[in-house]
Amino acid sequence: MKKMIVACTVMLFSLLTTAQTEVKVMSYNIRLDVKSDGENWWEKRKDKVAGLMNYYAADFIGGQEVQFHQLQYLEEQLNGYDHIGVGRDDGKEKGEFSCIFYNSKKYTPVRQGTFWLSQTPDSVSMGWDAVCNRVCTWGLFRLAKSKKMIWVFNTHFDHMGKLARVESAKLILAKMNELTAGKNYPVVFMGDLNSKPADEPVQLLNEALDNARTQSAEAPYGPADTWNGFKFNQQPDGCIDYIFTKRGTKLKVMKFATITDSYQLKYPSDHFPVMATMQF
Repeated sequence: MKKMIVACTVMLFSLLTTAQTEVKVMSYNIRLDVKSDGENWWEKRKDKVAGLMNYYAADFIGGQEVQFHQLQYLEEQLNGYDHIGVGRDDGKEKGEFSCIFYNSKKYTPVRQGTFWLSQTPDSVSMGWDAVCNRVCTWGLFRLAKSKKMIWVFNTHFDHMGKLARVESAKLILAKMNELTAGKNYPVVFMGDLNSKPADEPVQLLNEALDNARTQSAEAPYGPADTWNGFKFNQQPDGCIDYIFTKRGTKLKVMKFATITDSYQLKYPSDHFPVMATMQF
């Protein structure tokens, strides 16, 4: 009888363990293709960016500053990934993408879209005091051979417009609530916010979302600062890249890392990617 109880306990534990699904999410500003970057020009580092993405093999990678030809290169080089998202300057291929690469062997997009960070989010537009068009790309994804679903949002806030960053945070929270209403699926939001943790945009997001770095069950790995400016021998200048989860959607952050990989005393991008390993 005792052996039977032990066997049943082991079986139950096994079932509960397998019921948990692990998902890895990365946010990575890859730096646009600018020849004036010299030794850090895209053509000289693009294989390092692709190699990093392939090695860490996140289920979802939110890319920022991704130009169309960079997108094409990465899709050719990445193993088993597809993407969602459009160019911010025409809703097609022009301008930077805040795209979401996803593991197409594991996930299928059920719904997807892009909205502009402006007073007219449904059309190509520039908002408030921004100096560039800015977008947020979102998708609802289904796990293969499962009914499990997860929402993923990715964005890049304006680097100049202080008001634009604040209003962008408000708009994204409103859109997130609108899109996800009625279904308690896990929600992940990530991006380059051009804002530090004490700044108003991040504080606004903290009211409804949980910062994956501070919620990690294990101590975060790597530095908090994420913008390195390609300056290998200098201290990175502040945390501006984030991954958040929506509060109350049963998504537990197990690990969080700021990835500082380098090559020949250089970084693959002027931002470090951040990655969270979660269970839902």
